[in-house]
Amino acid sequence: MKIPRAIGALIDSFCKLPGIGPKTAQRLTYYLLHVPQIELDNFSDAVSKLKKDTTLCTNCRNVGESDPCLICSDMLRDISTVLVVEQPLDVLAFEKTGKYKGLYHVLHGAISPLENIGPDEIYTSDLIERVKKDKKIKEIIIATNPTMEGEATAMYLTKELKKIEKNKLVITRLGMGIPTGADLEYADEVTLFQALQGRRDV
Repeated sequence: MKIPRAIGALIDSFCKLPGIGPKTAQRLTYYLLHVPQIELDNFSDAVSKLKKDTTLCTNCRNVGESDPCLICSDMLRDISTVLVVEQPLDVLAFEKTGKYKGLYHVLHGAISPLENIGPDEIYTSDLIERVKKDKKIKEIIIATNPTMEGEATAMYLTKELKKIEKNKLVITRLGMGIPTGADLEYADEVTLFQALQGRRDV
């Protein structure tokens, strides 16, 4: 059956999103067909502004409205500790715990040879340079996901960070609480807090 081009185009666009299959894309498209035009306009406007009204913090590489971001600008944060995560969603997860008061560094991915993602494709060099330049950083907490890719990234970062000639730089890894193969963004606040408390030297 031939469908209108506008419907087909939107279905194709939805299909490009992660986790959205053809049937879900069709359901979403036909649902939006019955939504009032003003809501569609608001939805379209929000999508249009997504990249225009956000920026990457040059300090931590988190997504924010300003540069530096609100976390890096917060004078009450512990500037001696940096928590390294894979994605901005991981920052949100840790912030929900209300227990971590340090700074972050967002890699925007993990090392994955199978997908041709090496250290240069994510923000690893930015972290190394940041640690070299900022004498106030005393601890790096590596909080990559407990997956093969996350572990490979953690090993690489540990090796590179240990090359830095810096007195008493402590490198730790999240402790118990995060099951192997899990994504941090899906972990609850208690689990993340336990992982932070149980971090270990690497």
